[in-house]
Amino acid sequence: MSTAITLEICAGSLASCLAAQEGGAVRVELCDNLLEGGTTPSFGTIAAARDRLWITLNVIIRPRGGDFLYSDDEFEVMRRDILACKKIGVDGVVIGLLTADGDIDVARTRELVQLATPMQVTFHRAFDVARNPQQALEDVIACGCNRLLSSGQEPSALEGATLLAQLREQAGDRLNVMPGAGVRANNIAELVRQTGCNEFHTSARAPLPSGMRYRNERVKMGGPGLDEYSVLETSAALTREIIALANQALQAD
Repeated sequence: MSTAITLEICAGSLASCLAAQEGGAVRVELCDNLLEGGTTPSFGTIAAARDRLWITLNVIIRPRGGDFLYSDDEFEVMRRDILACKKIGVDGVVIGLLTADGDIDVARTRELVQLATPMQVTFHRAFDVARNPQQALEDVIACGCNRLLSSGQEPSALEGATLLAQLREQAGDRLNVMPGAGVRANNIAELVRQTGCNEFHTSARAPLPSGMRYRNERVKMGGPGLDEYSVLETSAALTREIIALANQALQAD
């Protein structure tokens, strides 16, 4: 097992990217629309993050929320987004494509991996709704992906810890299995112990109050229950705390 834990932060903004870096994360997965599970951010956000980050910058390539069965037009958008990321020096991309029968879309995944070279490729939580996790893992590896982000096909990584440990053993040194979904300061130590993994994925977010002094509370721009005078951003302090707790658990084993 590694002597240190690698923490990847799922960042929904440039501010969150910078907080992740300040807090000691080694990598960010830059996304938009985190409430939909993440979609490809704007080119301006990607370019600004590339200019400001010295840690690894990965970008999710996902043209919409919803399922992972993509049309030809959506696949063309994904191809173009990967080329744009490569052109400005992004370190890696994060993809996930399935067939209608719930298998890994091997042909298209392999095409995107080849297009992304020399960038690294993470296969994201589309895996968690694949039909057969053991076969899906072999397919992801065969496509040339470097990393798998997964909750162990459960709502949270802690609930899926048993499968995550099995996937890590199955993958061996062919691919890194990275638990994500519901990874928090209060469960990271248990996740380290149960999964045996050394890479973890979290947003480490905390509410950041708005600077608006005038507020019209009658008008809402978003969905029910959303507070438009507060935004969730990655916390550098929380990032540091999660890393410290994970490494303490690792050293205790």
